[in-house]
Amino acid sequence: MNGTRMLADLDELATYGVDPGGGLSRLGFTAEEDSARRFLREAAGRAGLGSTVDQAGNLFLHPGKALPDDPVVLMGSHVDTVRRGGRFDGAYGVVAALEVLRTLTEHDLPTRHAPVVVAFANEEGARFPCPFWGSLAVTGQLDAAASTVDRAGHSIREPLARAGGDLDAIGDAVWPPGAVGAYLELHIEQGPVLESRGVPIGVVTGIVGRAIVEFDVRGRQNHAGTTPMDQRRDALVAAAKLVLRIEALSAERNLCAVSTVGELGVEPGQANVVPGRARLTAEIRDLDAARLEVAEAVLREEAARIARETGVGIECVTTMRSAPVRTAPPLRAAIEAAAADLALPAMAMPSGAGHDAQLIAAVAPVGMIFVPSRGGISHAPEEYTAPTHLVAGANVLLHAALRA
Repeated sequence: MNGTRMLADLDELATYGVDPGGGLSRLGFTAEEDSARRFLREAAGRAGLGSTVDQAGNLFLHPGKALPDDPVVLMGSHVDTVRRGGRFDGAYGVVAALEVLRTLTEHDLPTRHAPVVVAFANEEGARFPCPFWGSLAVTGQLDAAASTVDRAGHSIREPLARAGGDLDAIGDAVWPPGAVGAYLELHIEQGPVLESRGVPIGVVTGIVGRAIVEFDVRGRQNHAGTTPMDQRRDALVAAAKLVLRIEALSAERNLCAVSTVGELGVEPGQANVVPGRARLTAEIRDLDAARLEVAEAVLREEAARIARETGVGIECVTTMRSAPVRTAPPLRAAIEAAAADLALPAMAMPSGAGHDAQLIAAVAPVGMIFVPSRGGISHAPEEYTAPTHLVAGANVLLHAALRA
């Protein structure tokens, strides 16, 4: 595999969507992402490869002019980013898959399934709030009516058409059963485990499920100077108690792998006013579906208990659930064998982040390869993986594809 060529492509891709504040803001279905996808199509064309865009805006690179009719080994990830994100999340998996496809084609190497590269559309959901849009569409799980407007009220219709898709024909993006013989996704770890262990390759055993629960805490707004402490119904105090109990779900009680409050808002937000309302969002994740279910139930019980203790009202709504998935044992074995062939130490590990593989697992066997992230940092301008690790991961992807 030509590591130098792959790294050069990754450098070029990082020029699309540069944010003046640092990092990349190459949001899905924006002009910046359109430019990145155009670069990939041109790079594929120079190698004599074809490209296709489906009705959901997914980009496929493949030998020949059209997608194969036979089952494929699908490799890739996404090229959209979060706001002020890093240059490796998603993009590395697509560029490495392109290099694998070029290598297979140039050397006429046989694979069990025809190799195809994919750059899934809108994986991050940073502009249009439907993450995994592209992989949901391919697997027939997309509710296209649910998230077709961005936060400014703009429809997805025109940006999707500009990318080559068609909102009215979105159902045609679904792949028939058996069309994907195997799916392989190479990704930076986005966590600190591989780096801390000094291991260059992670063999992903599964991808955690998660639930997002939104809380609306309603107390009584009042004067901060004249309202005695024992007569307050402070929405923020109740919310603070809830934040600590959400953290305790994982940190103390070990009911789930991780639990996070990432959003918190207070009304009216003045120093001399007892807050009358607070809103917060909790996210919980685990690789075991039963543990996740128990943790969510306990979270609701804790909210009810806090409401009784503080005299406020707390409403909670689960806005998102995704089930954990396991990677396919044969593909895990193929990745392990590929790493062994290349004399690269590898370790089995779960993925704490969601990936397109999680959706593709509904219709095809999936496998994932991780490479180290410096400091475990991702979704930030400081995201970094050393070139030696990038090349090593791509070589493992190549050898795994030959076995898939």
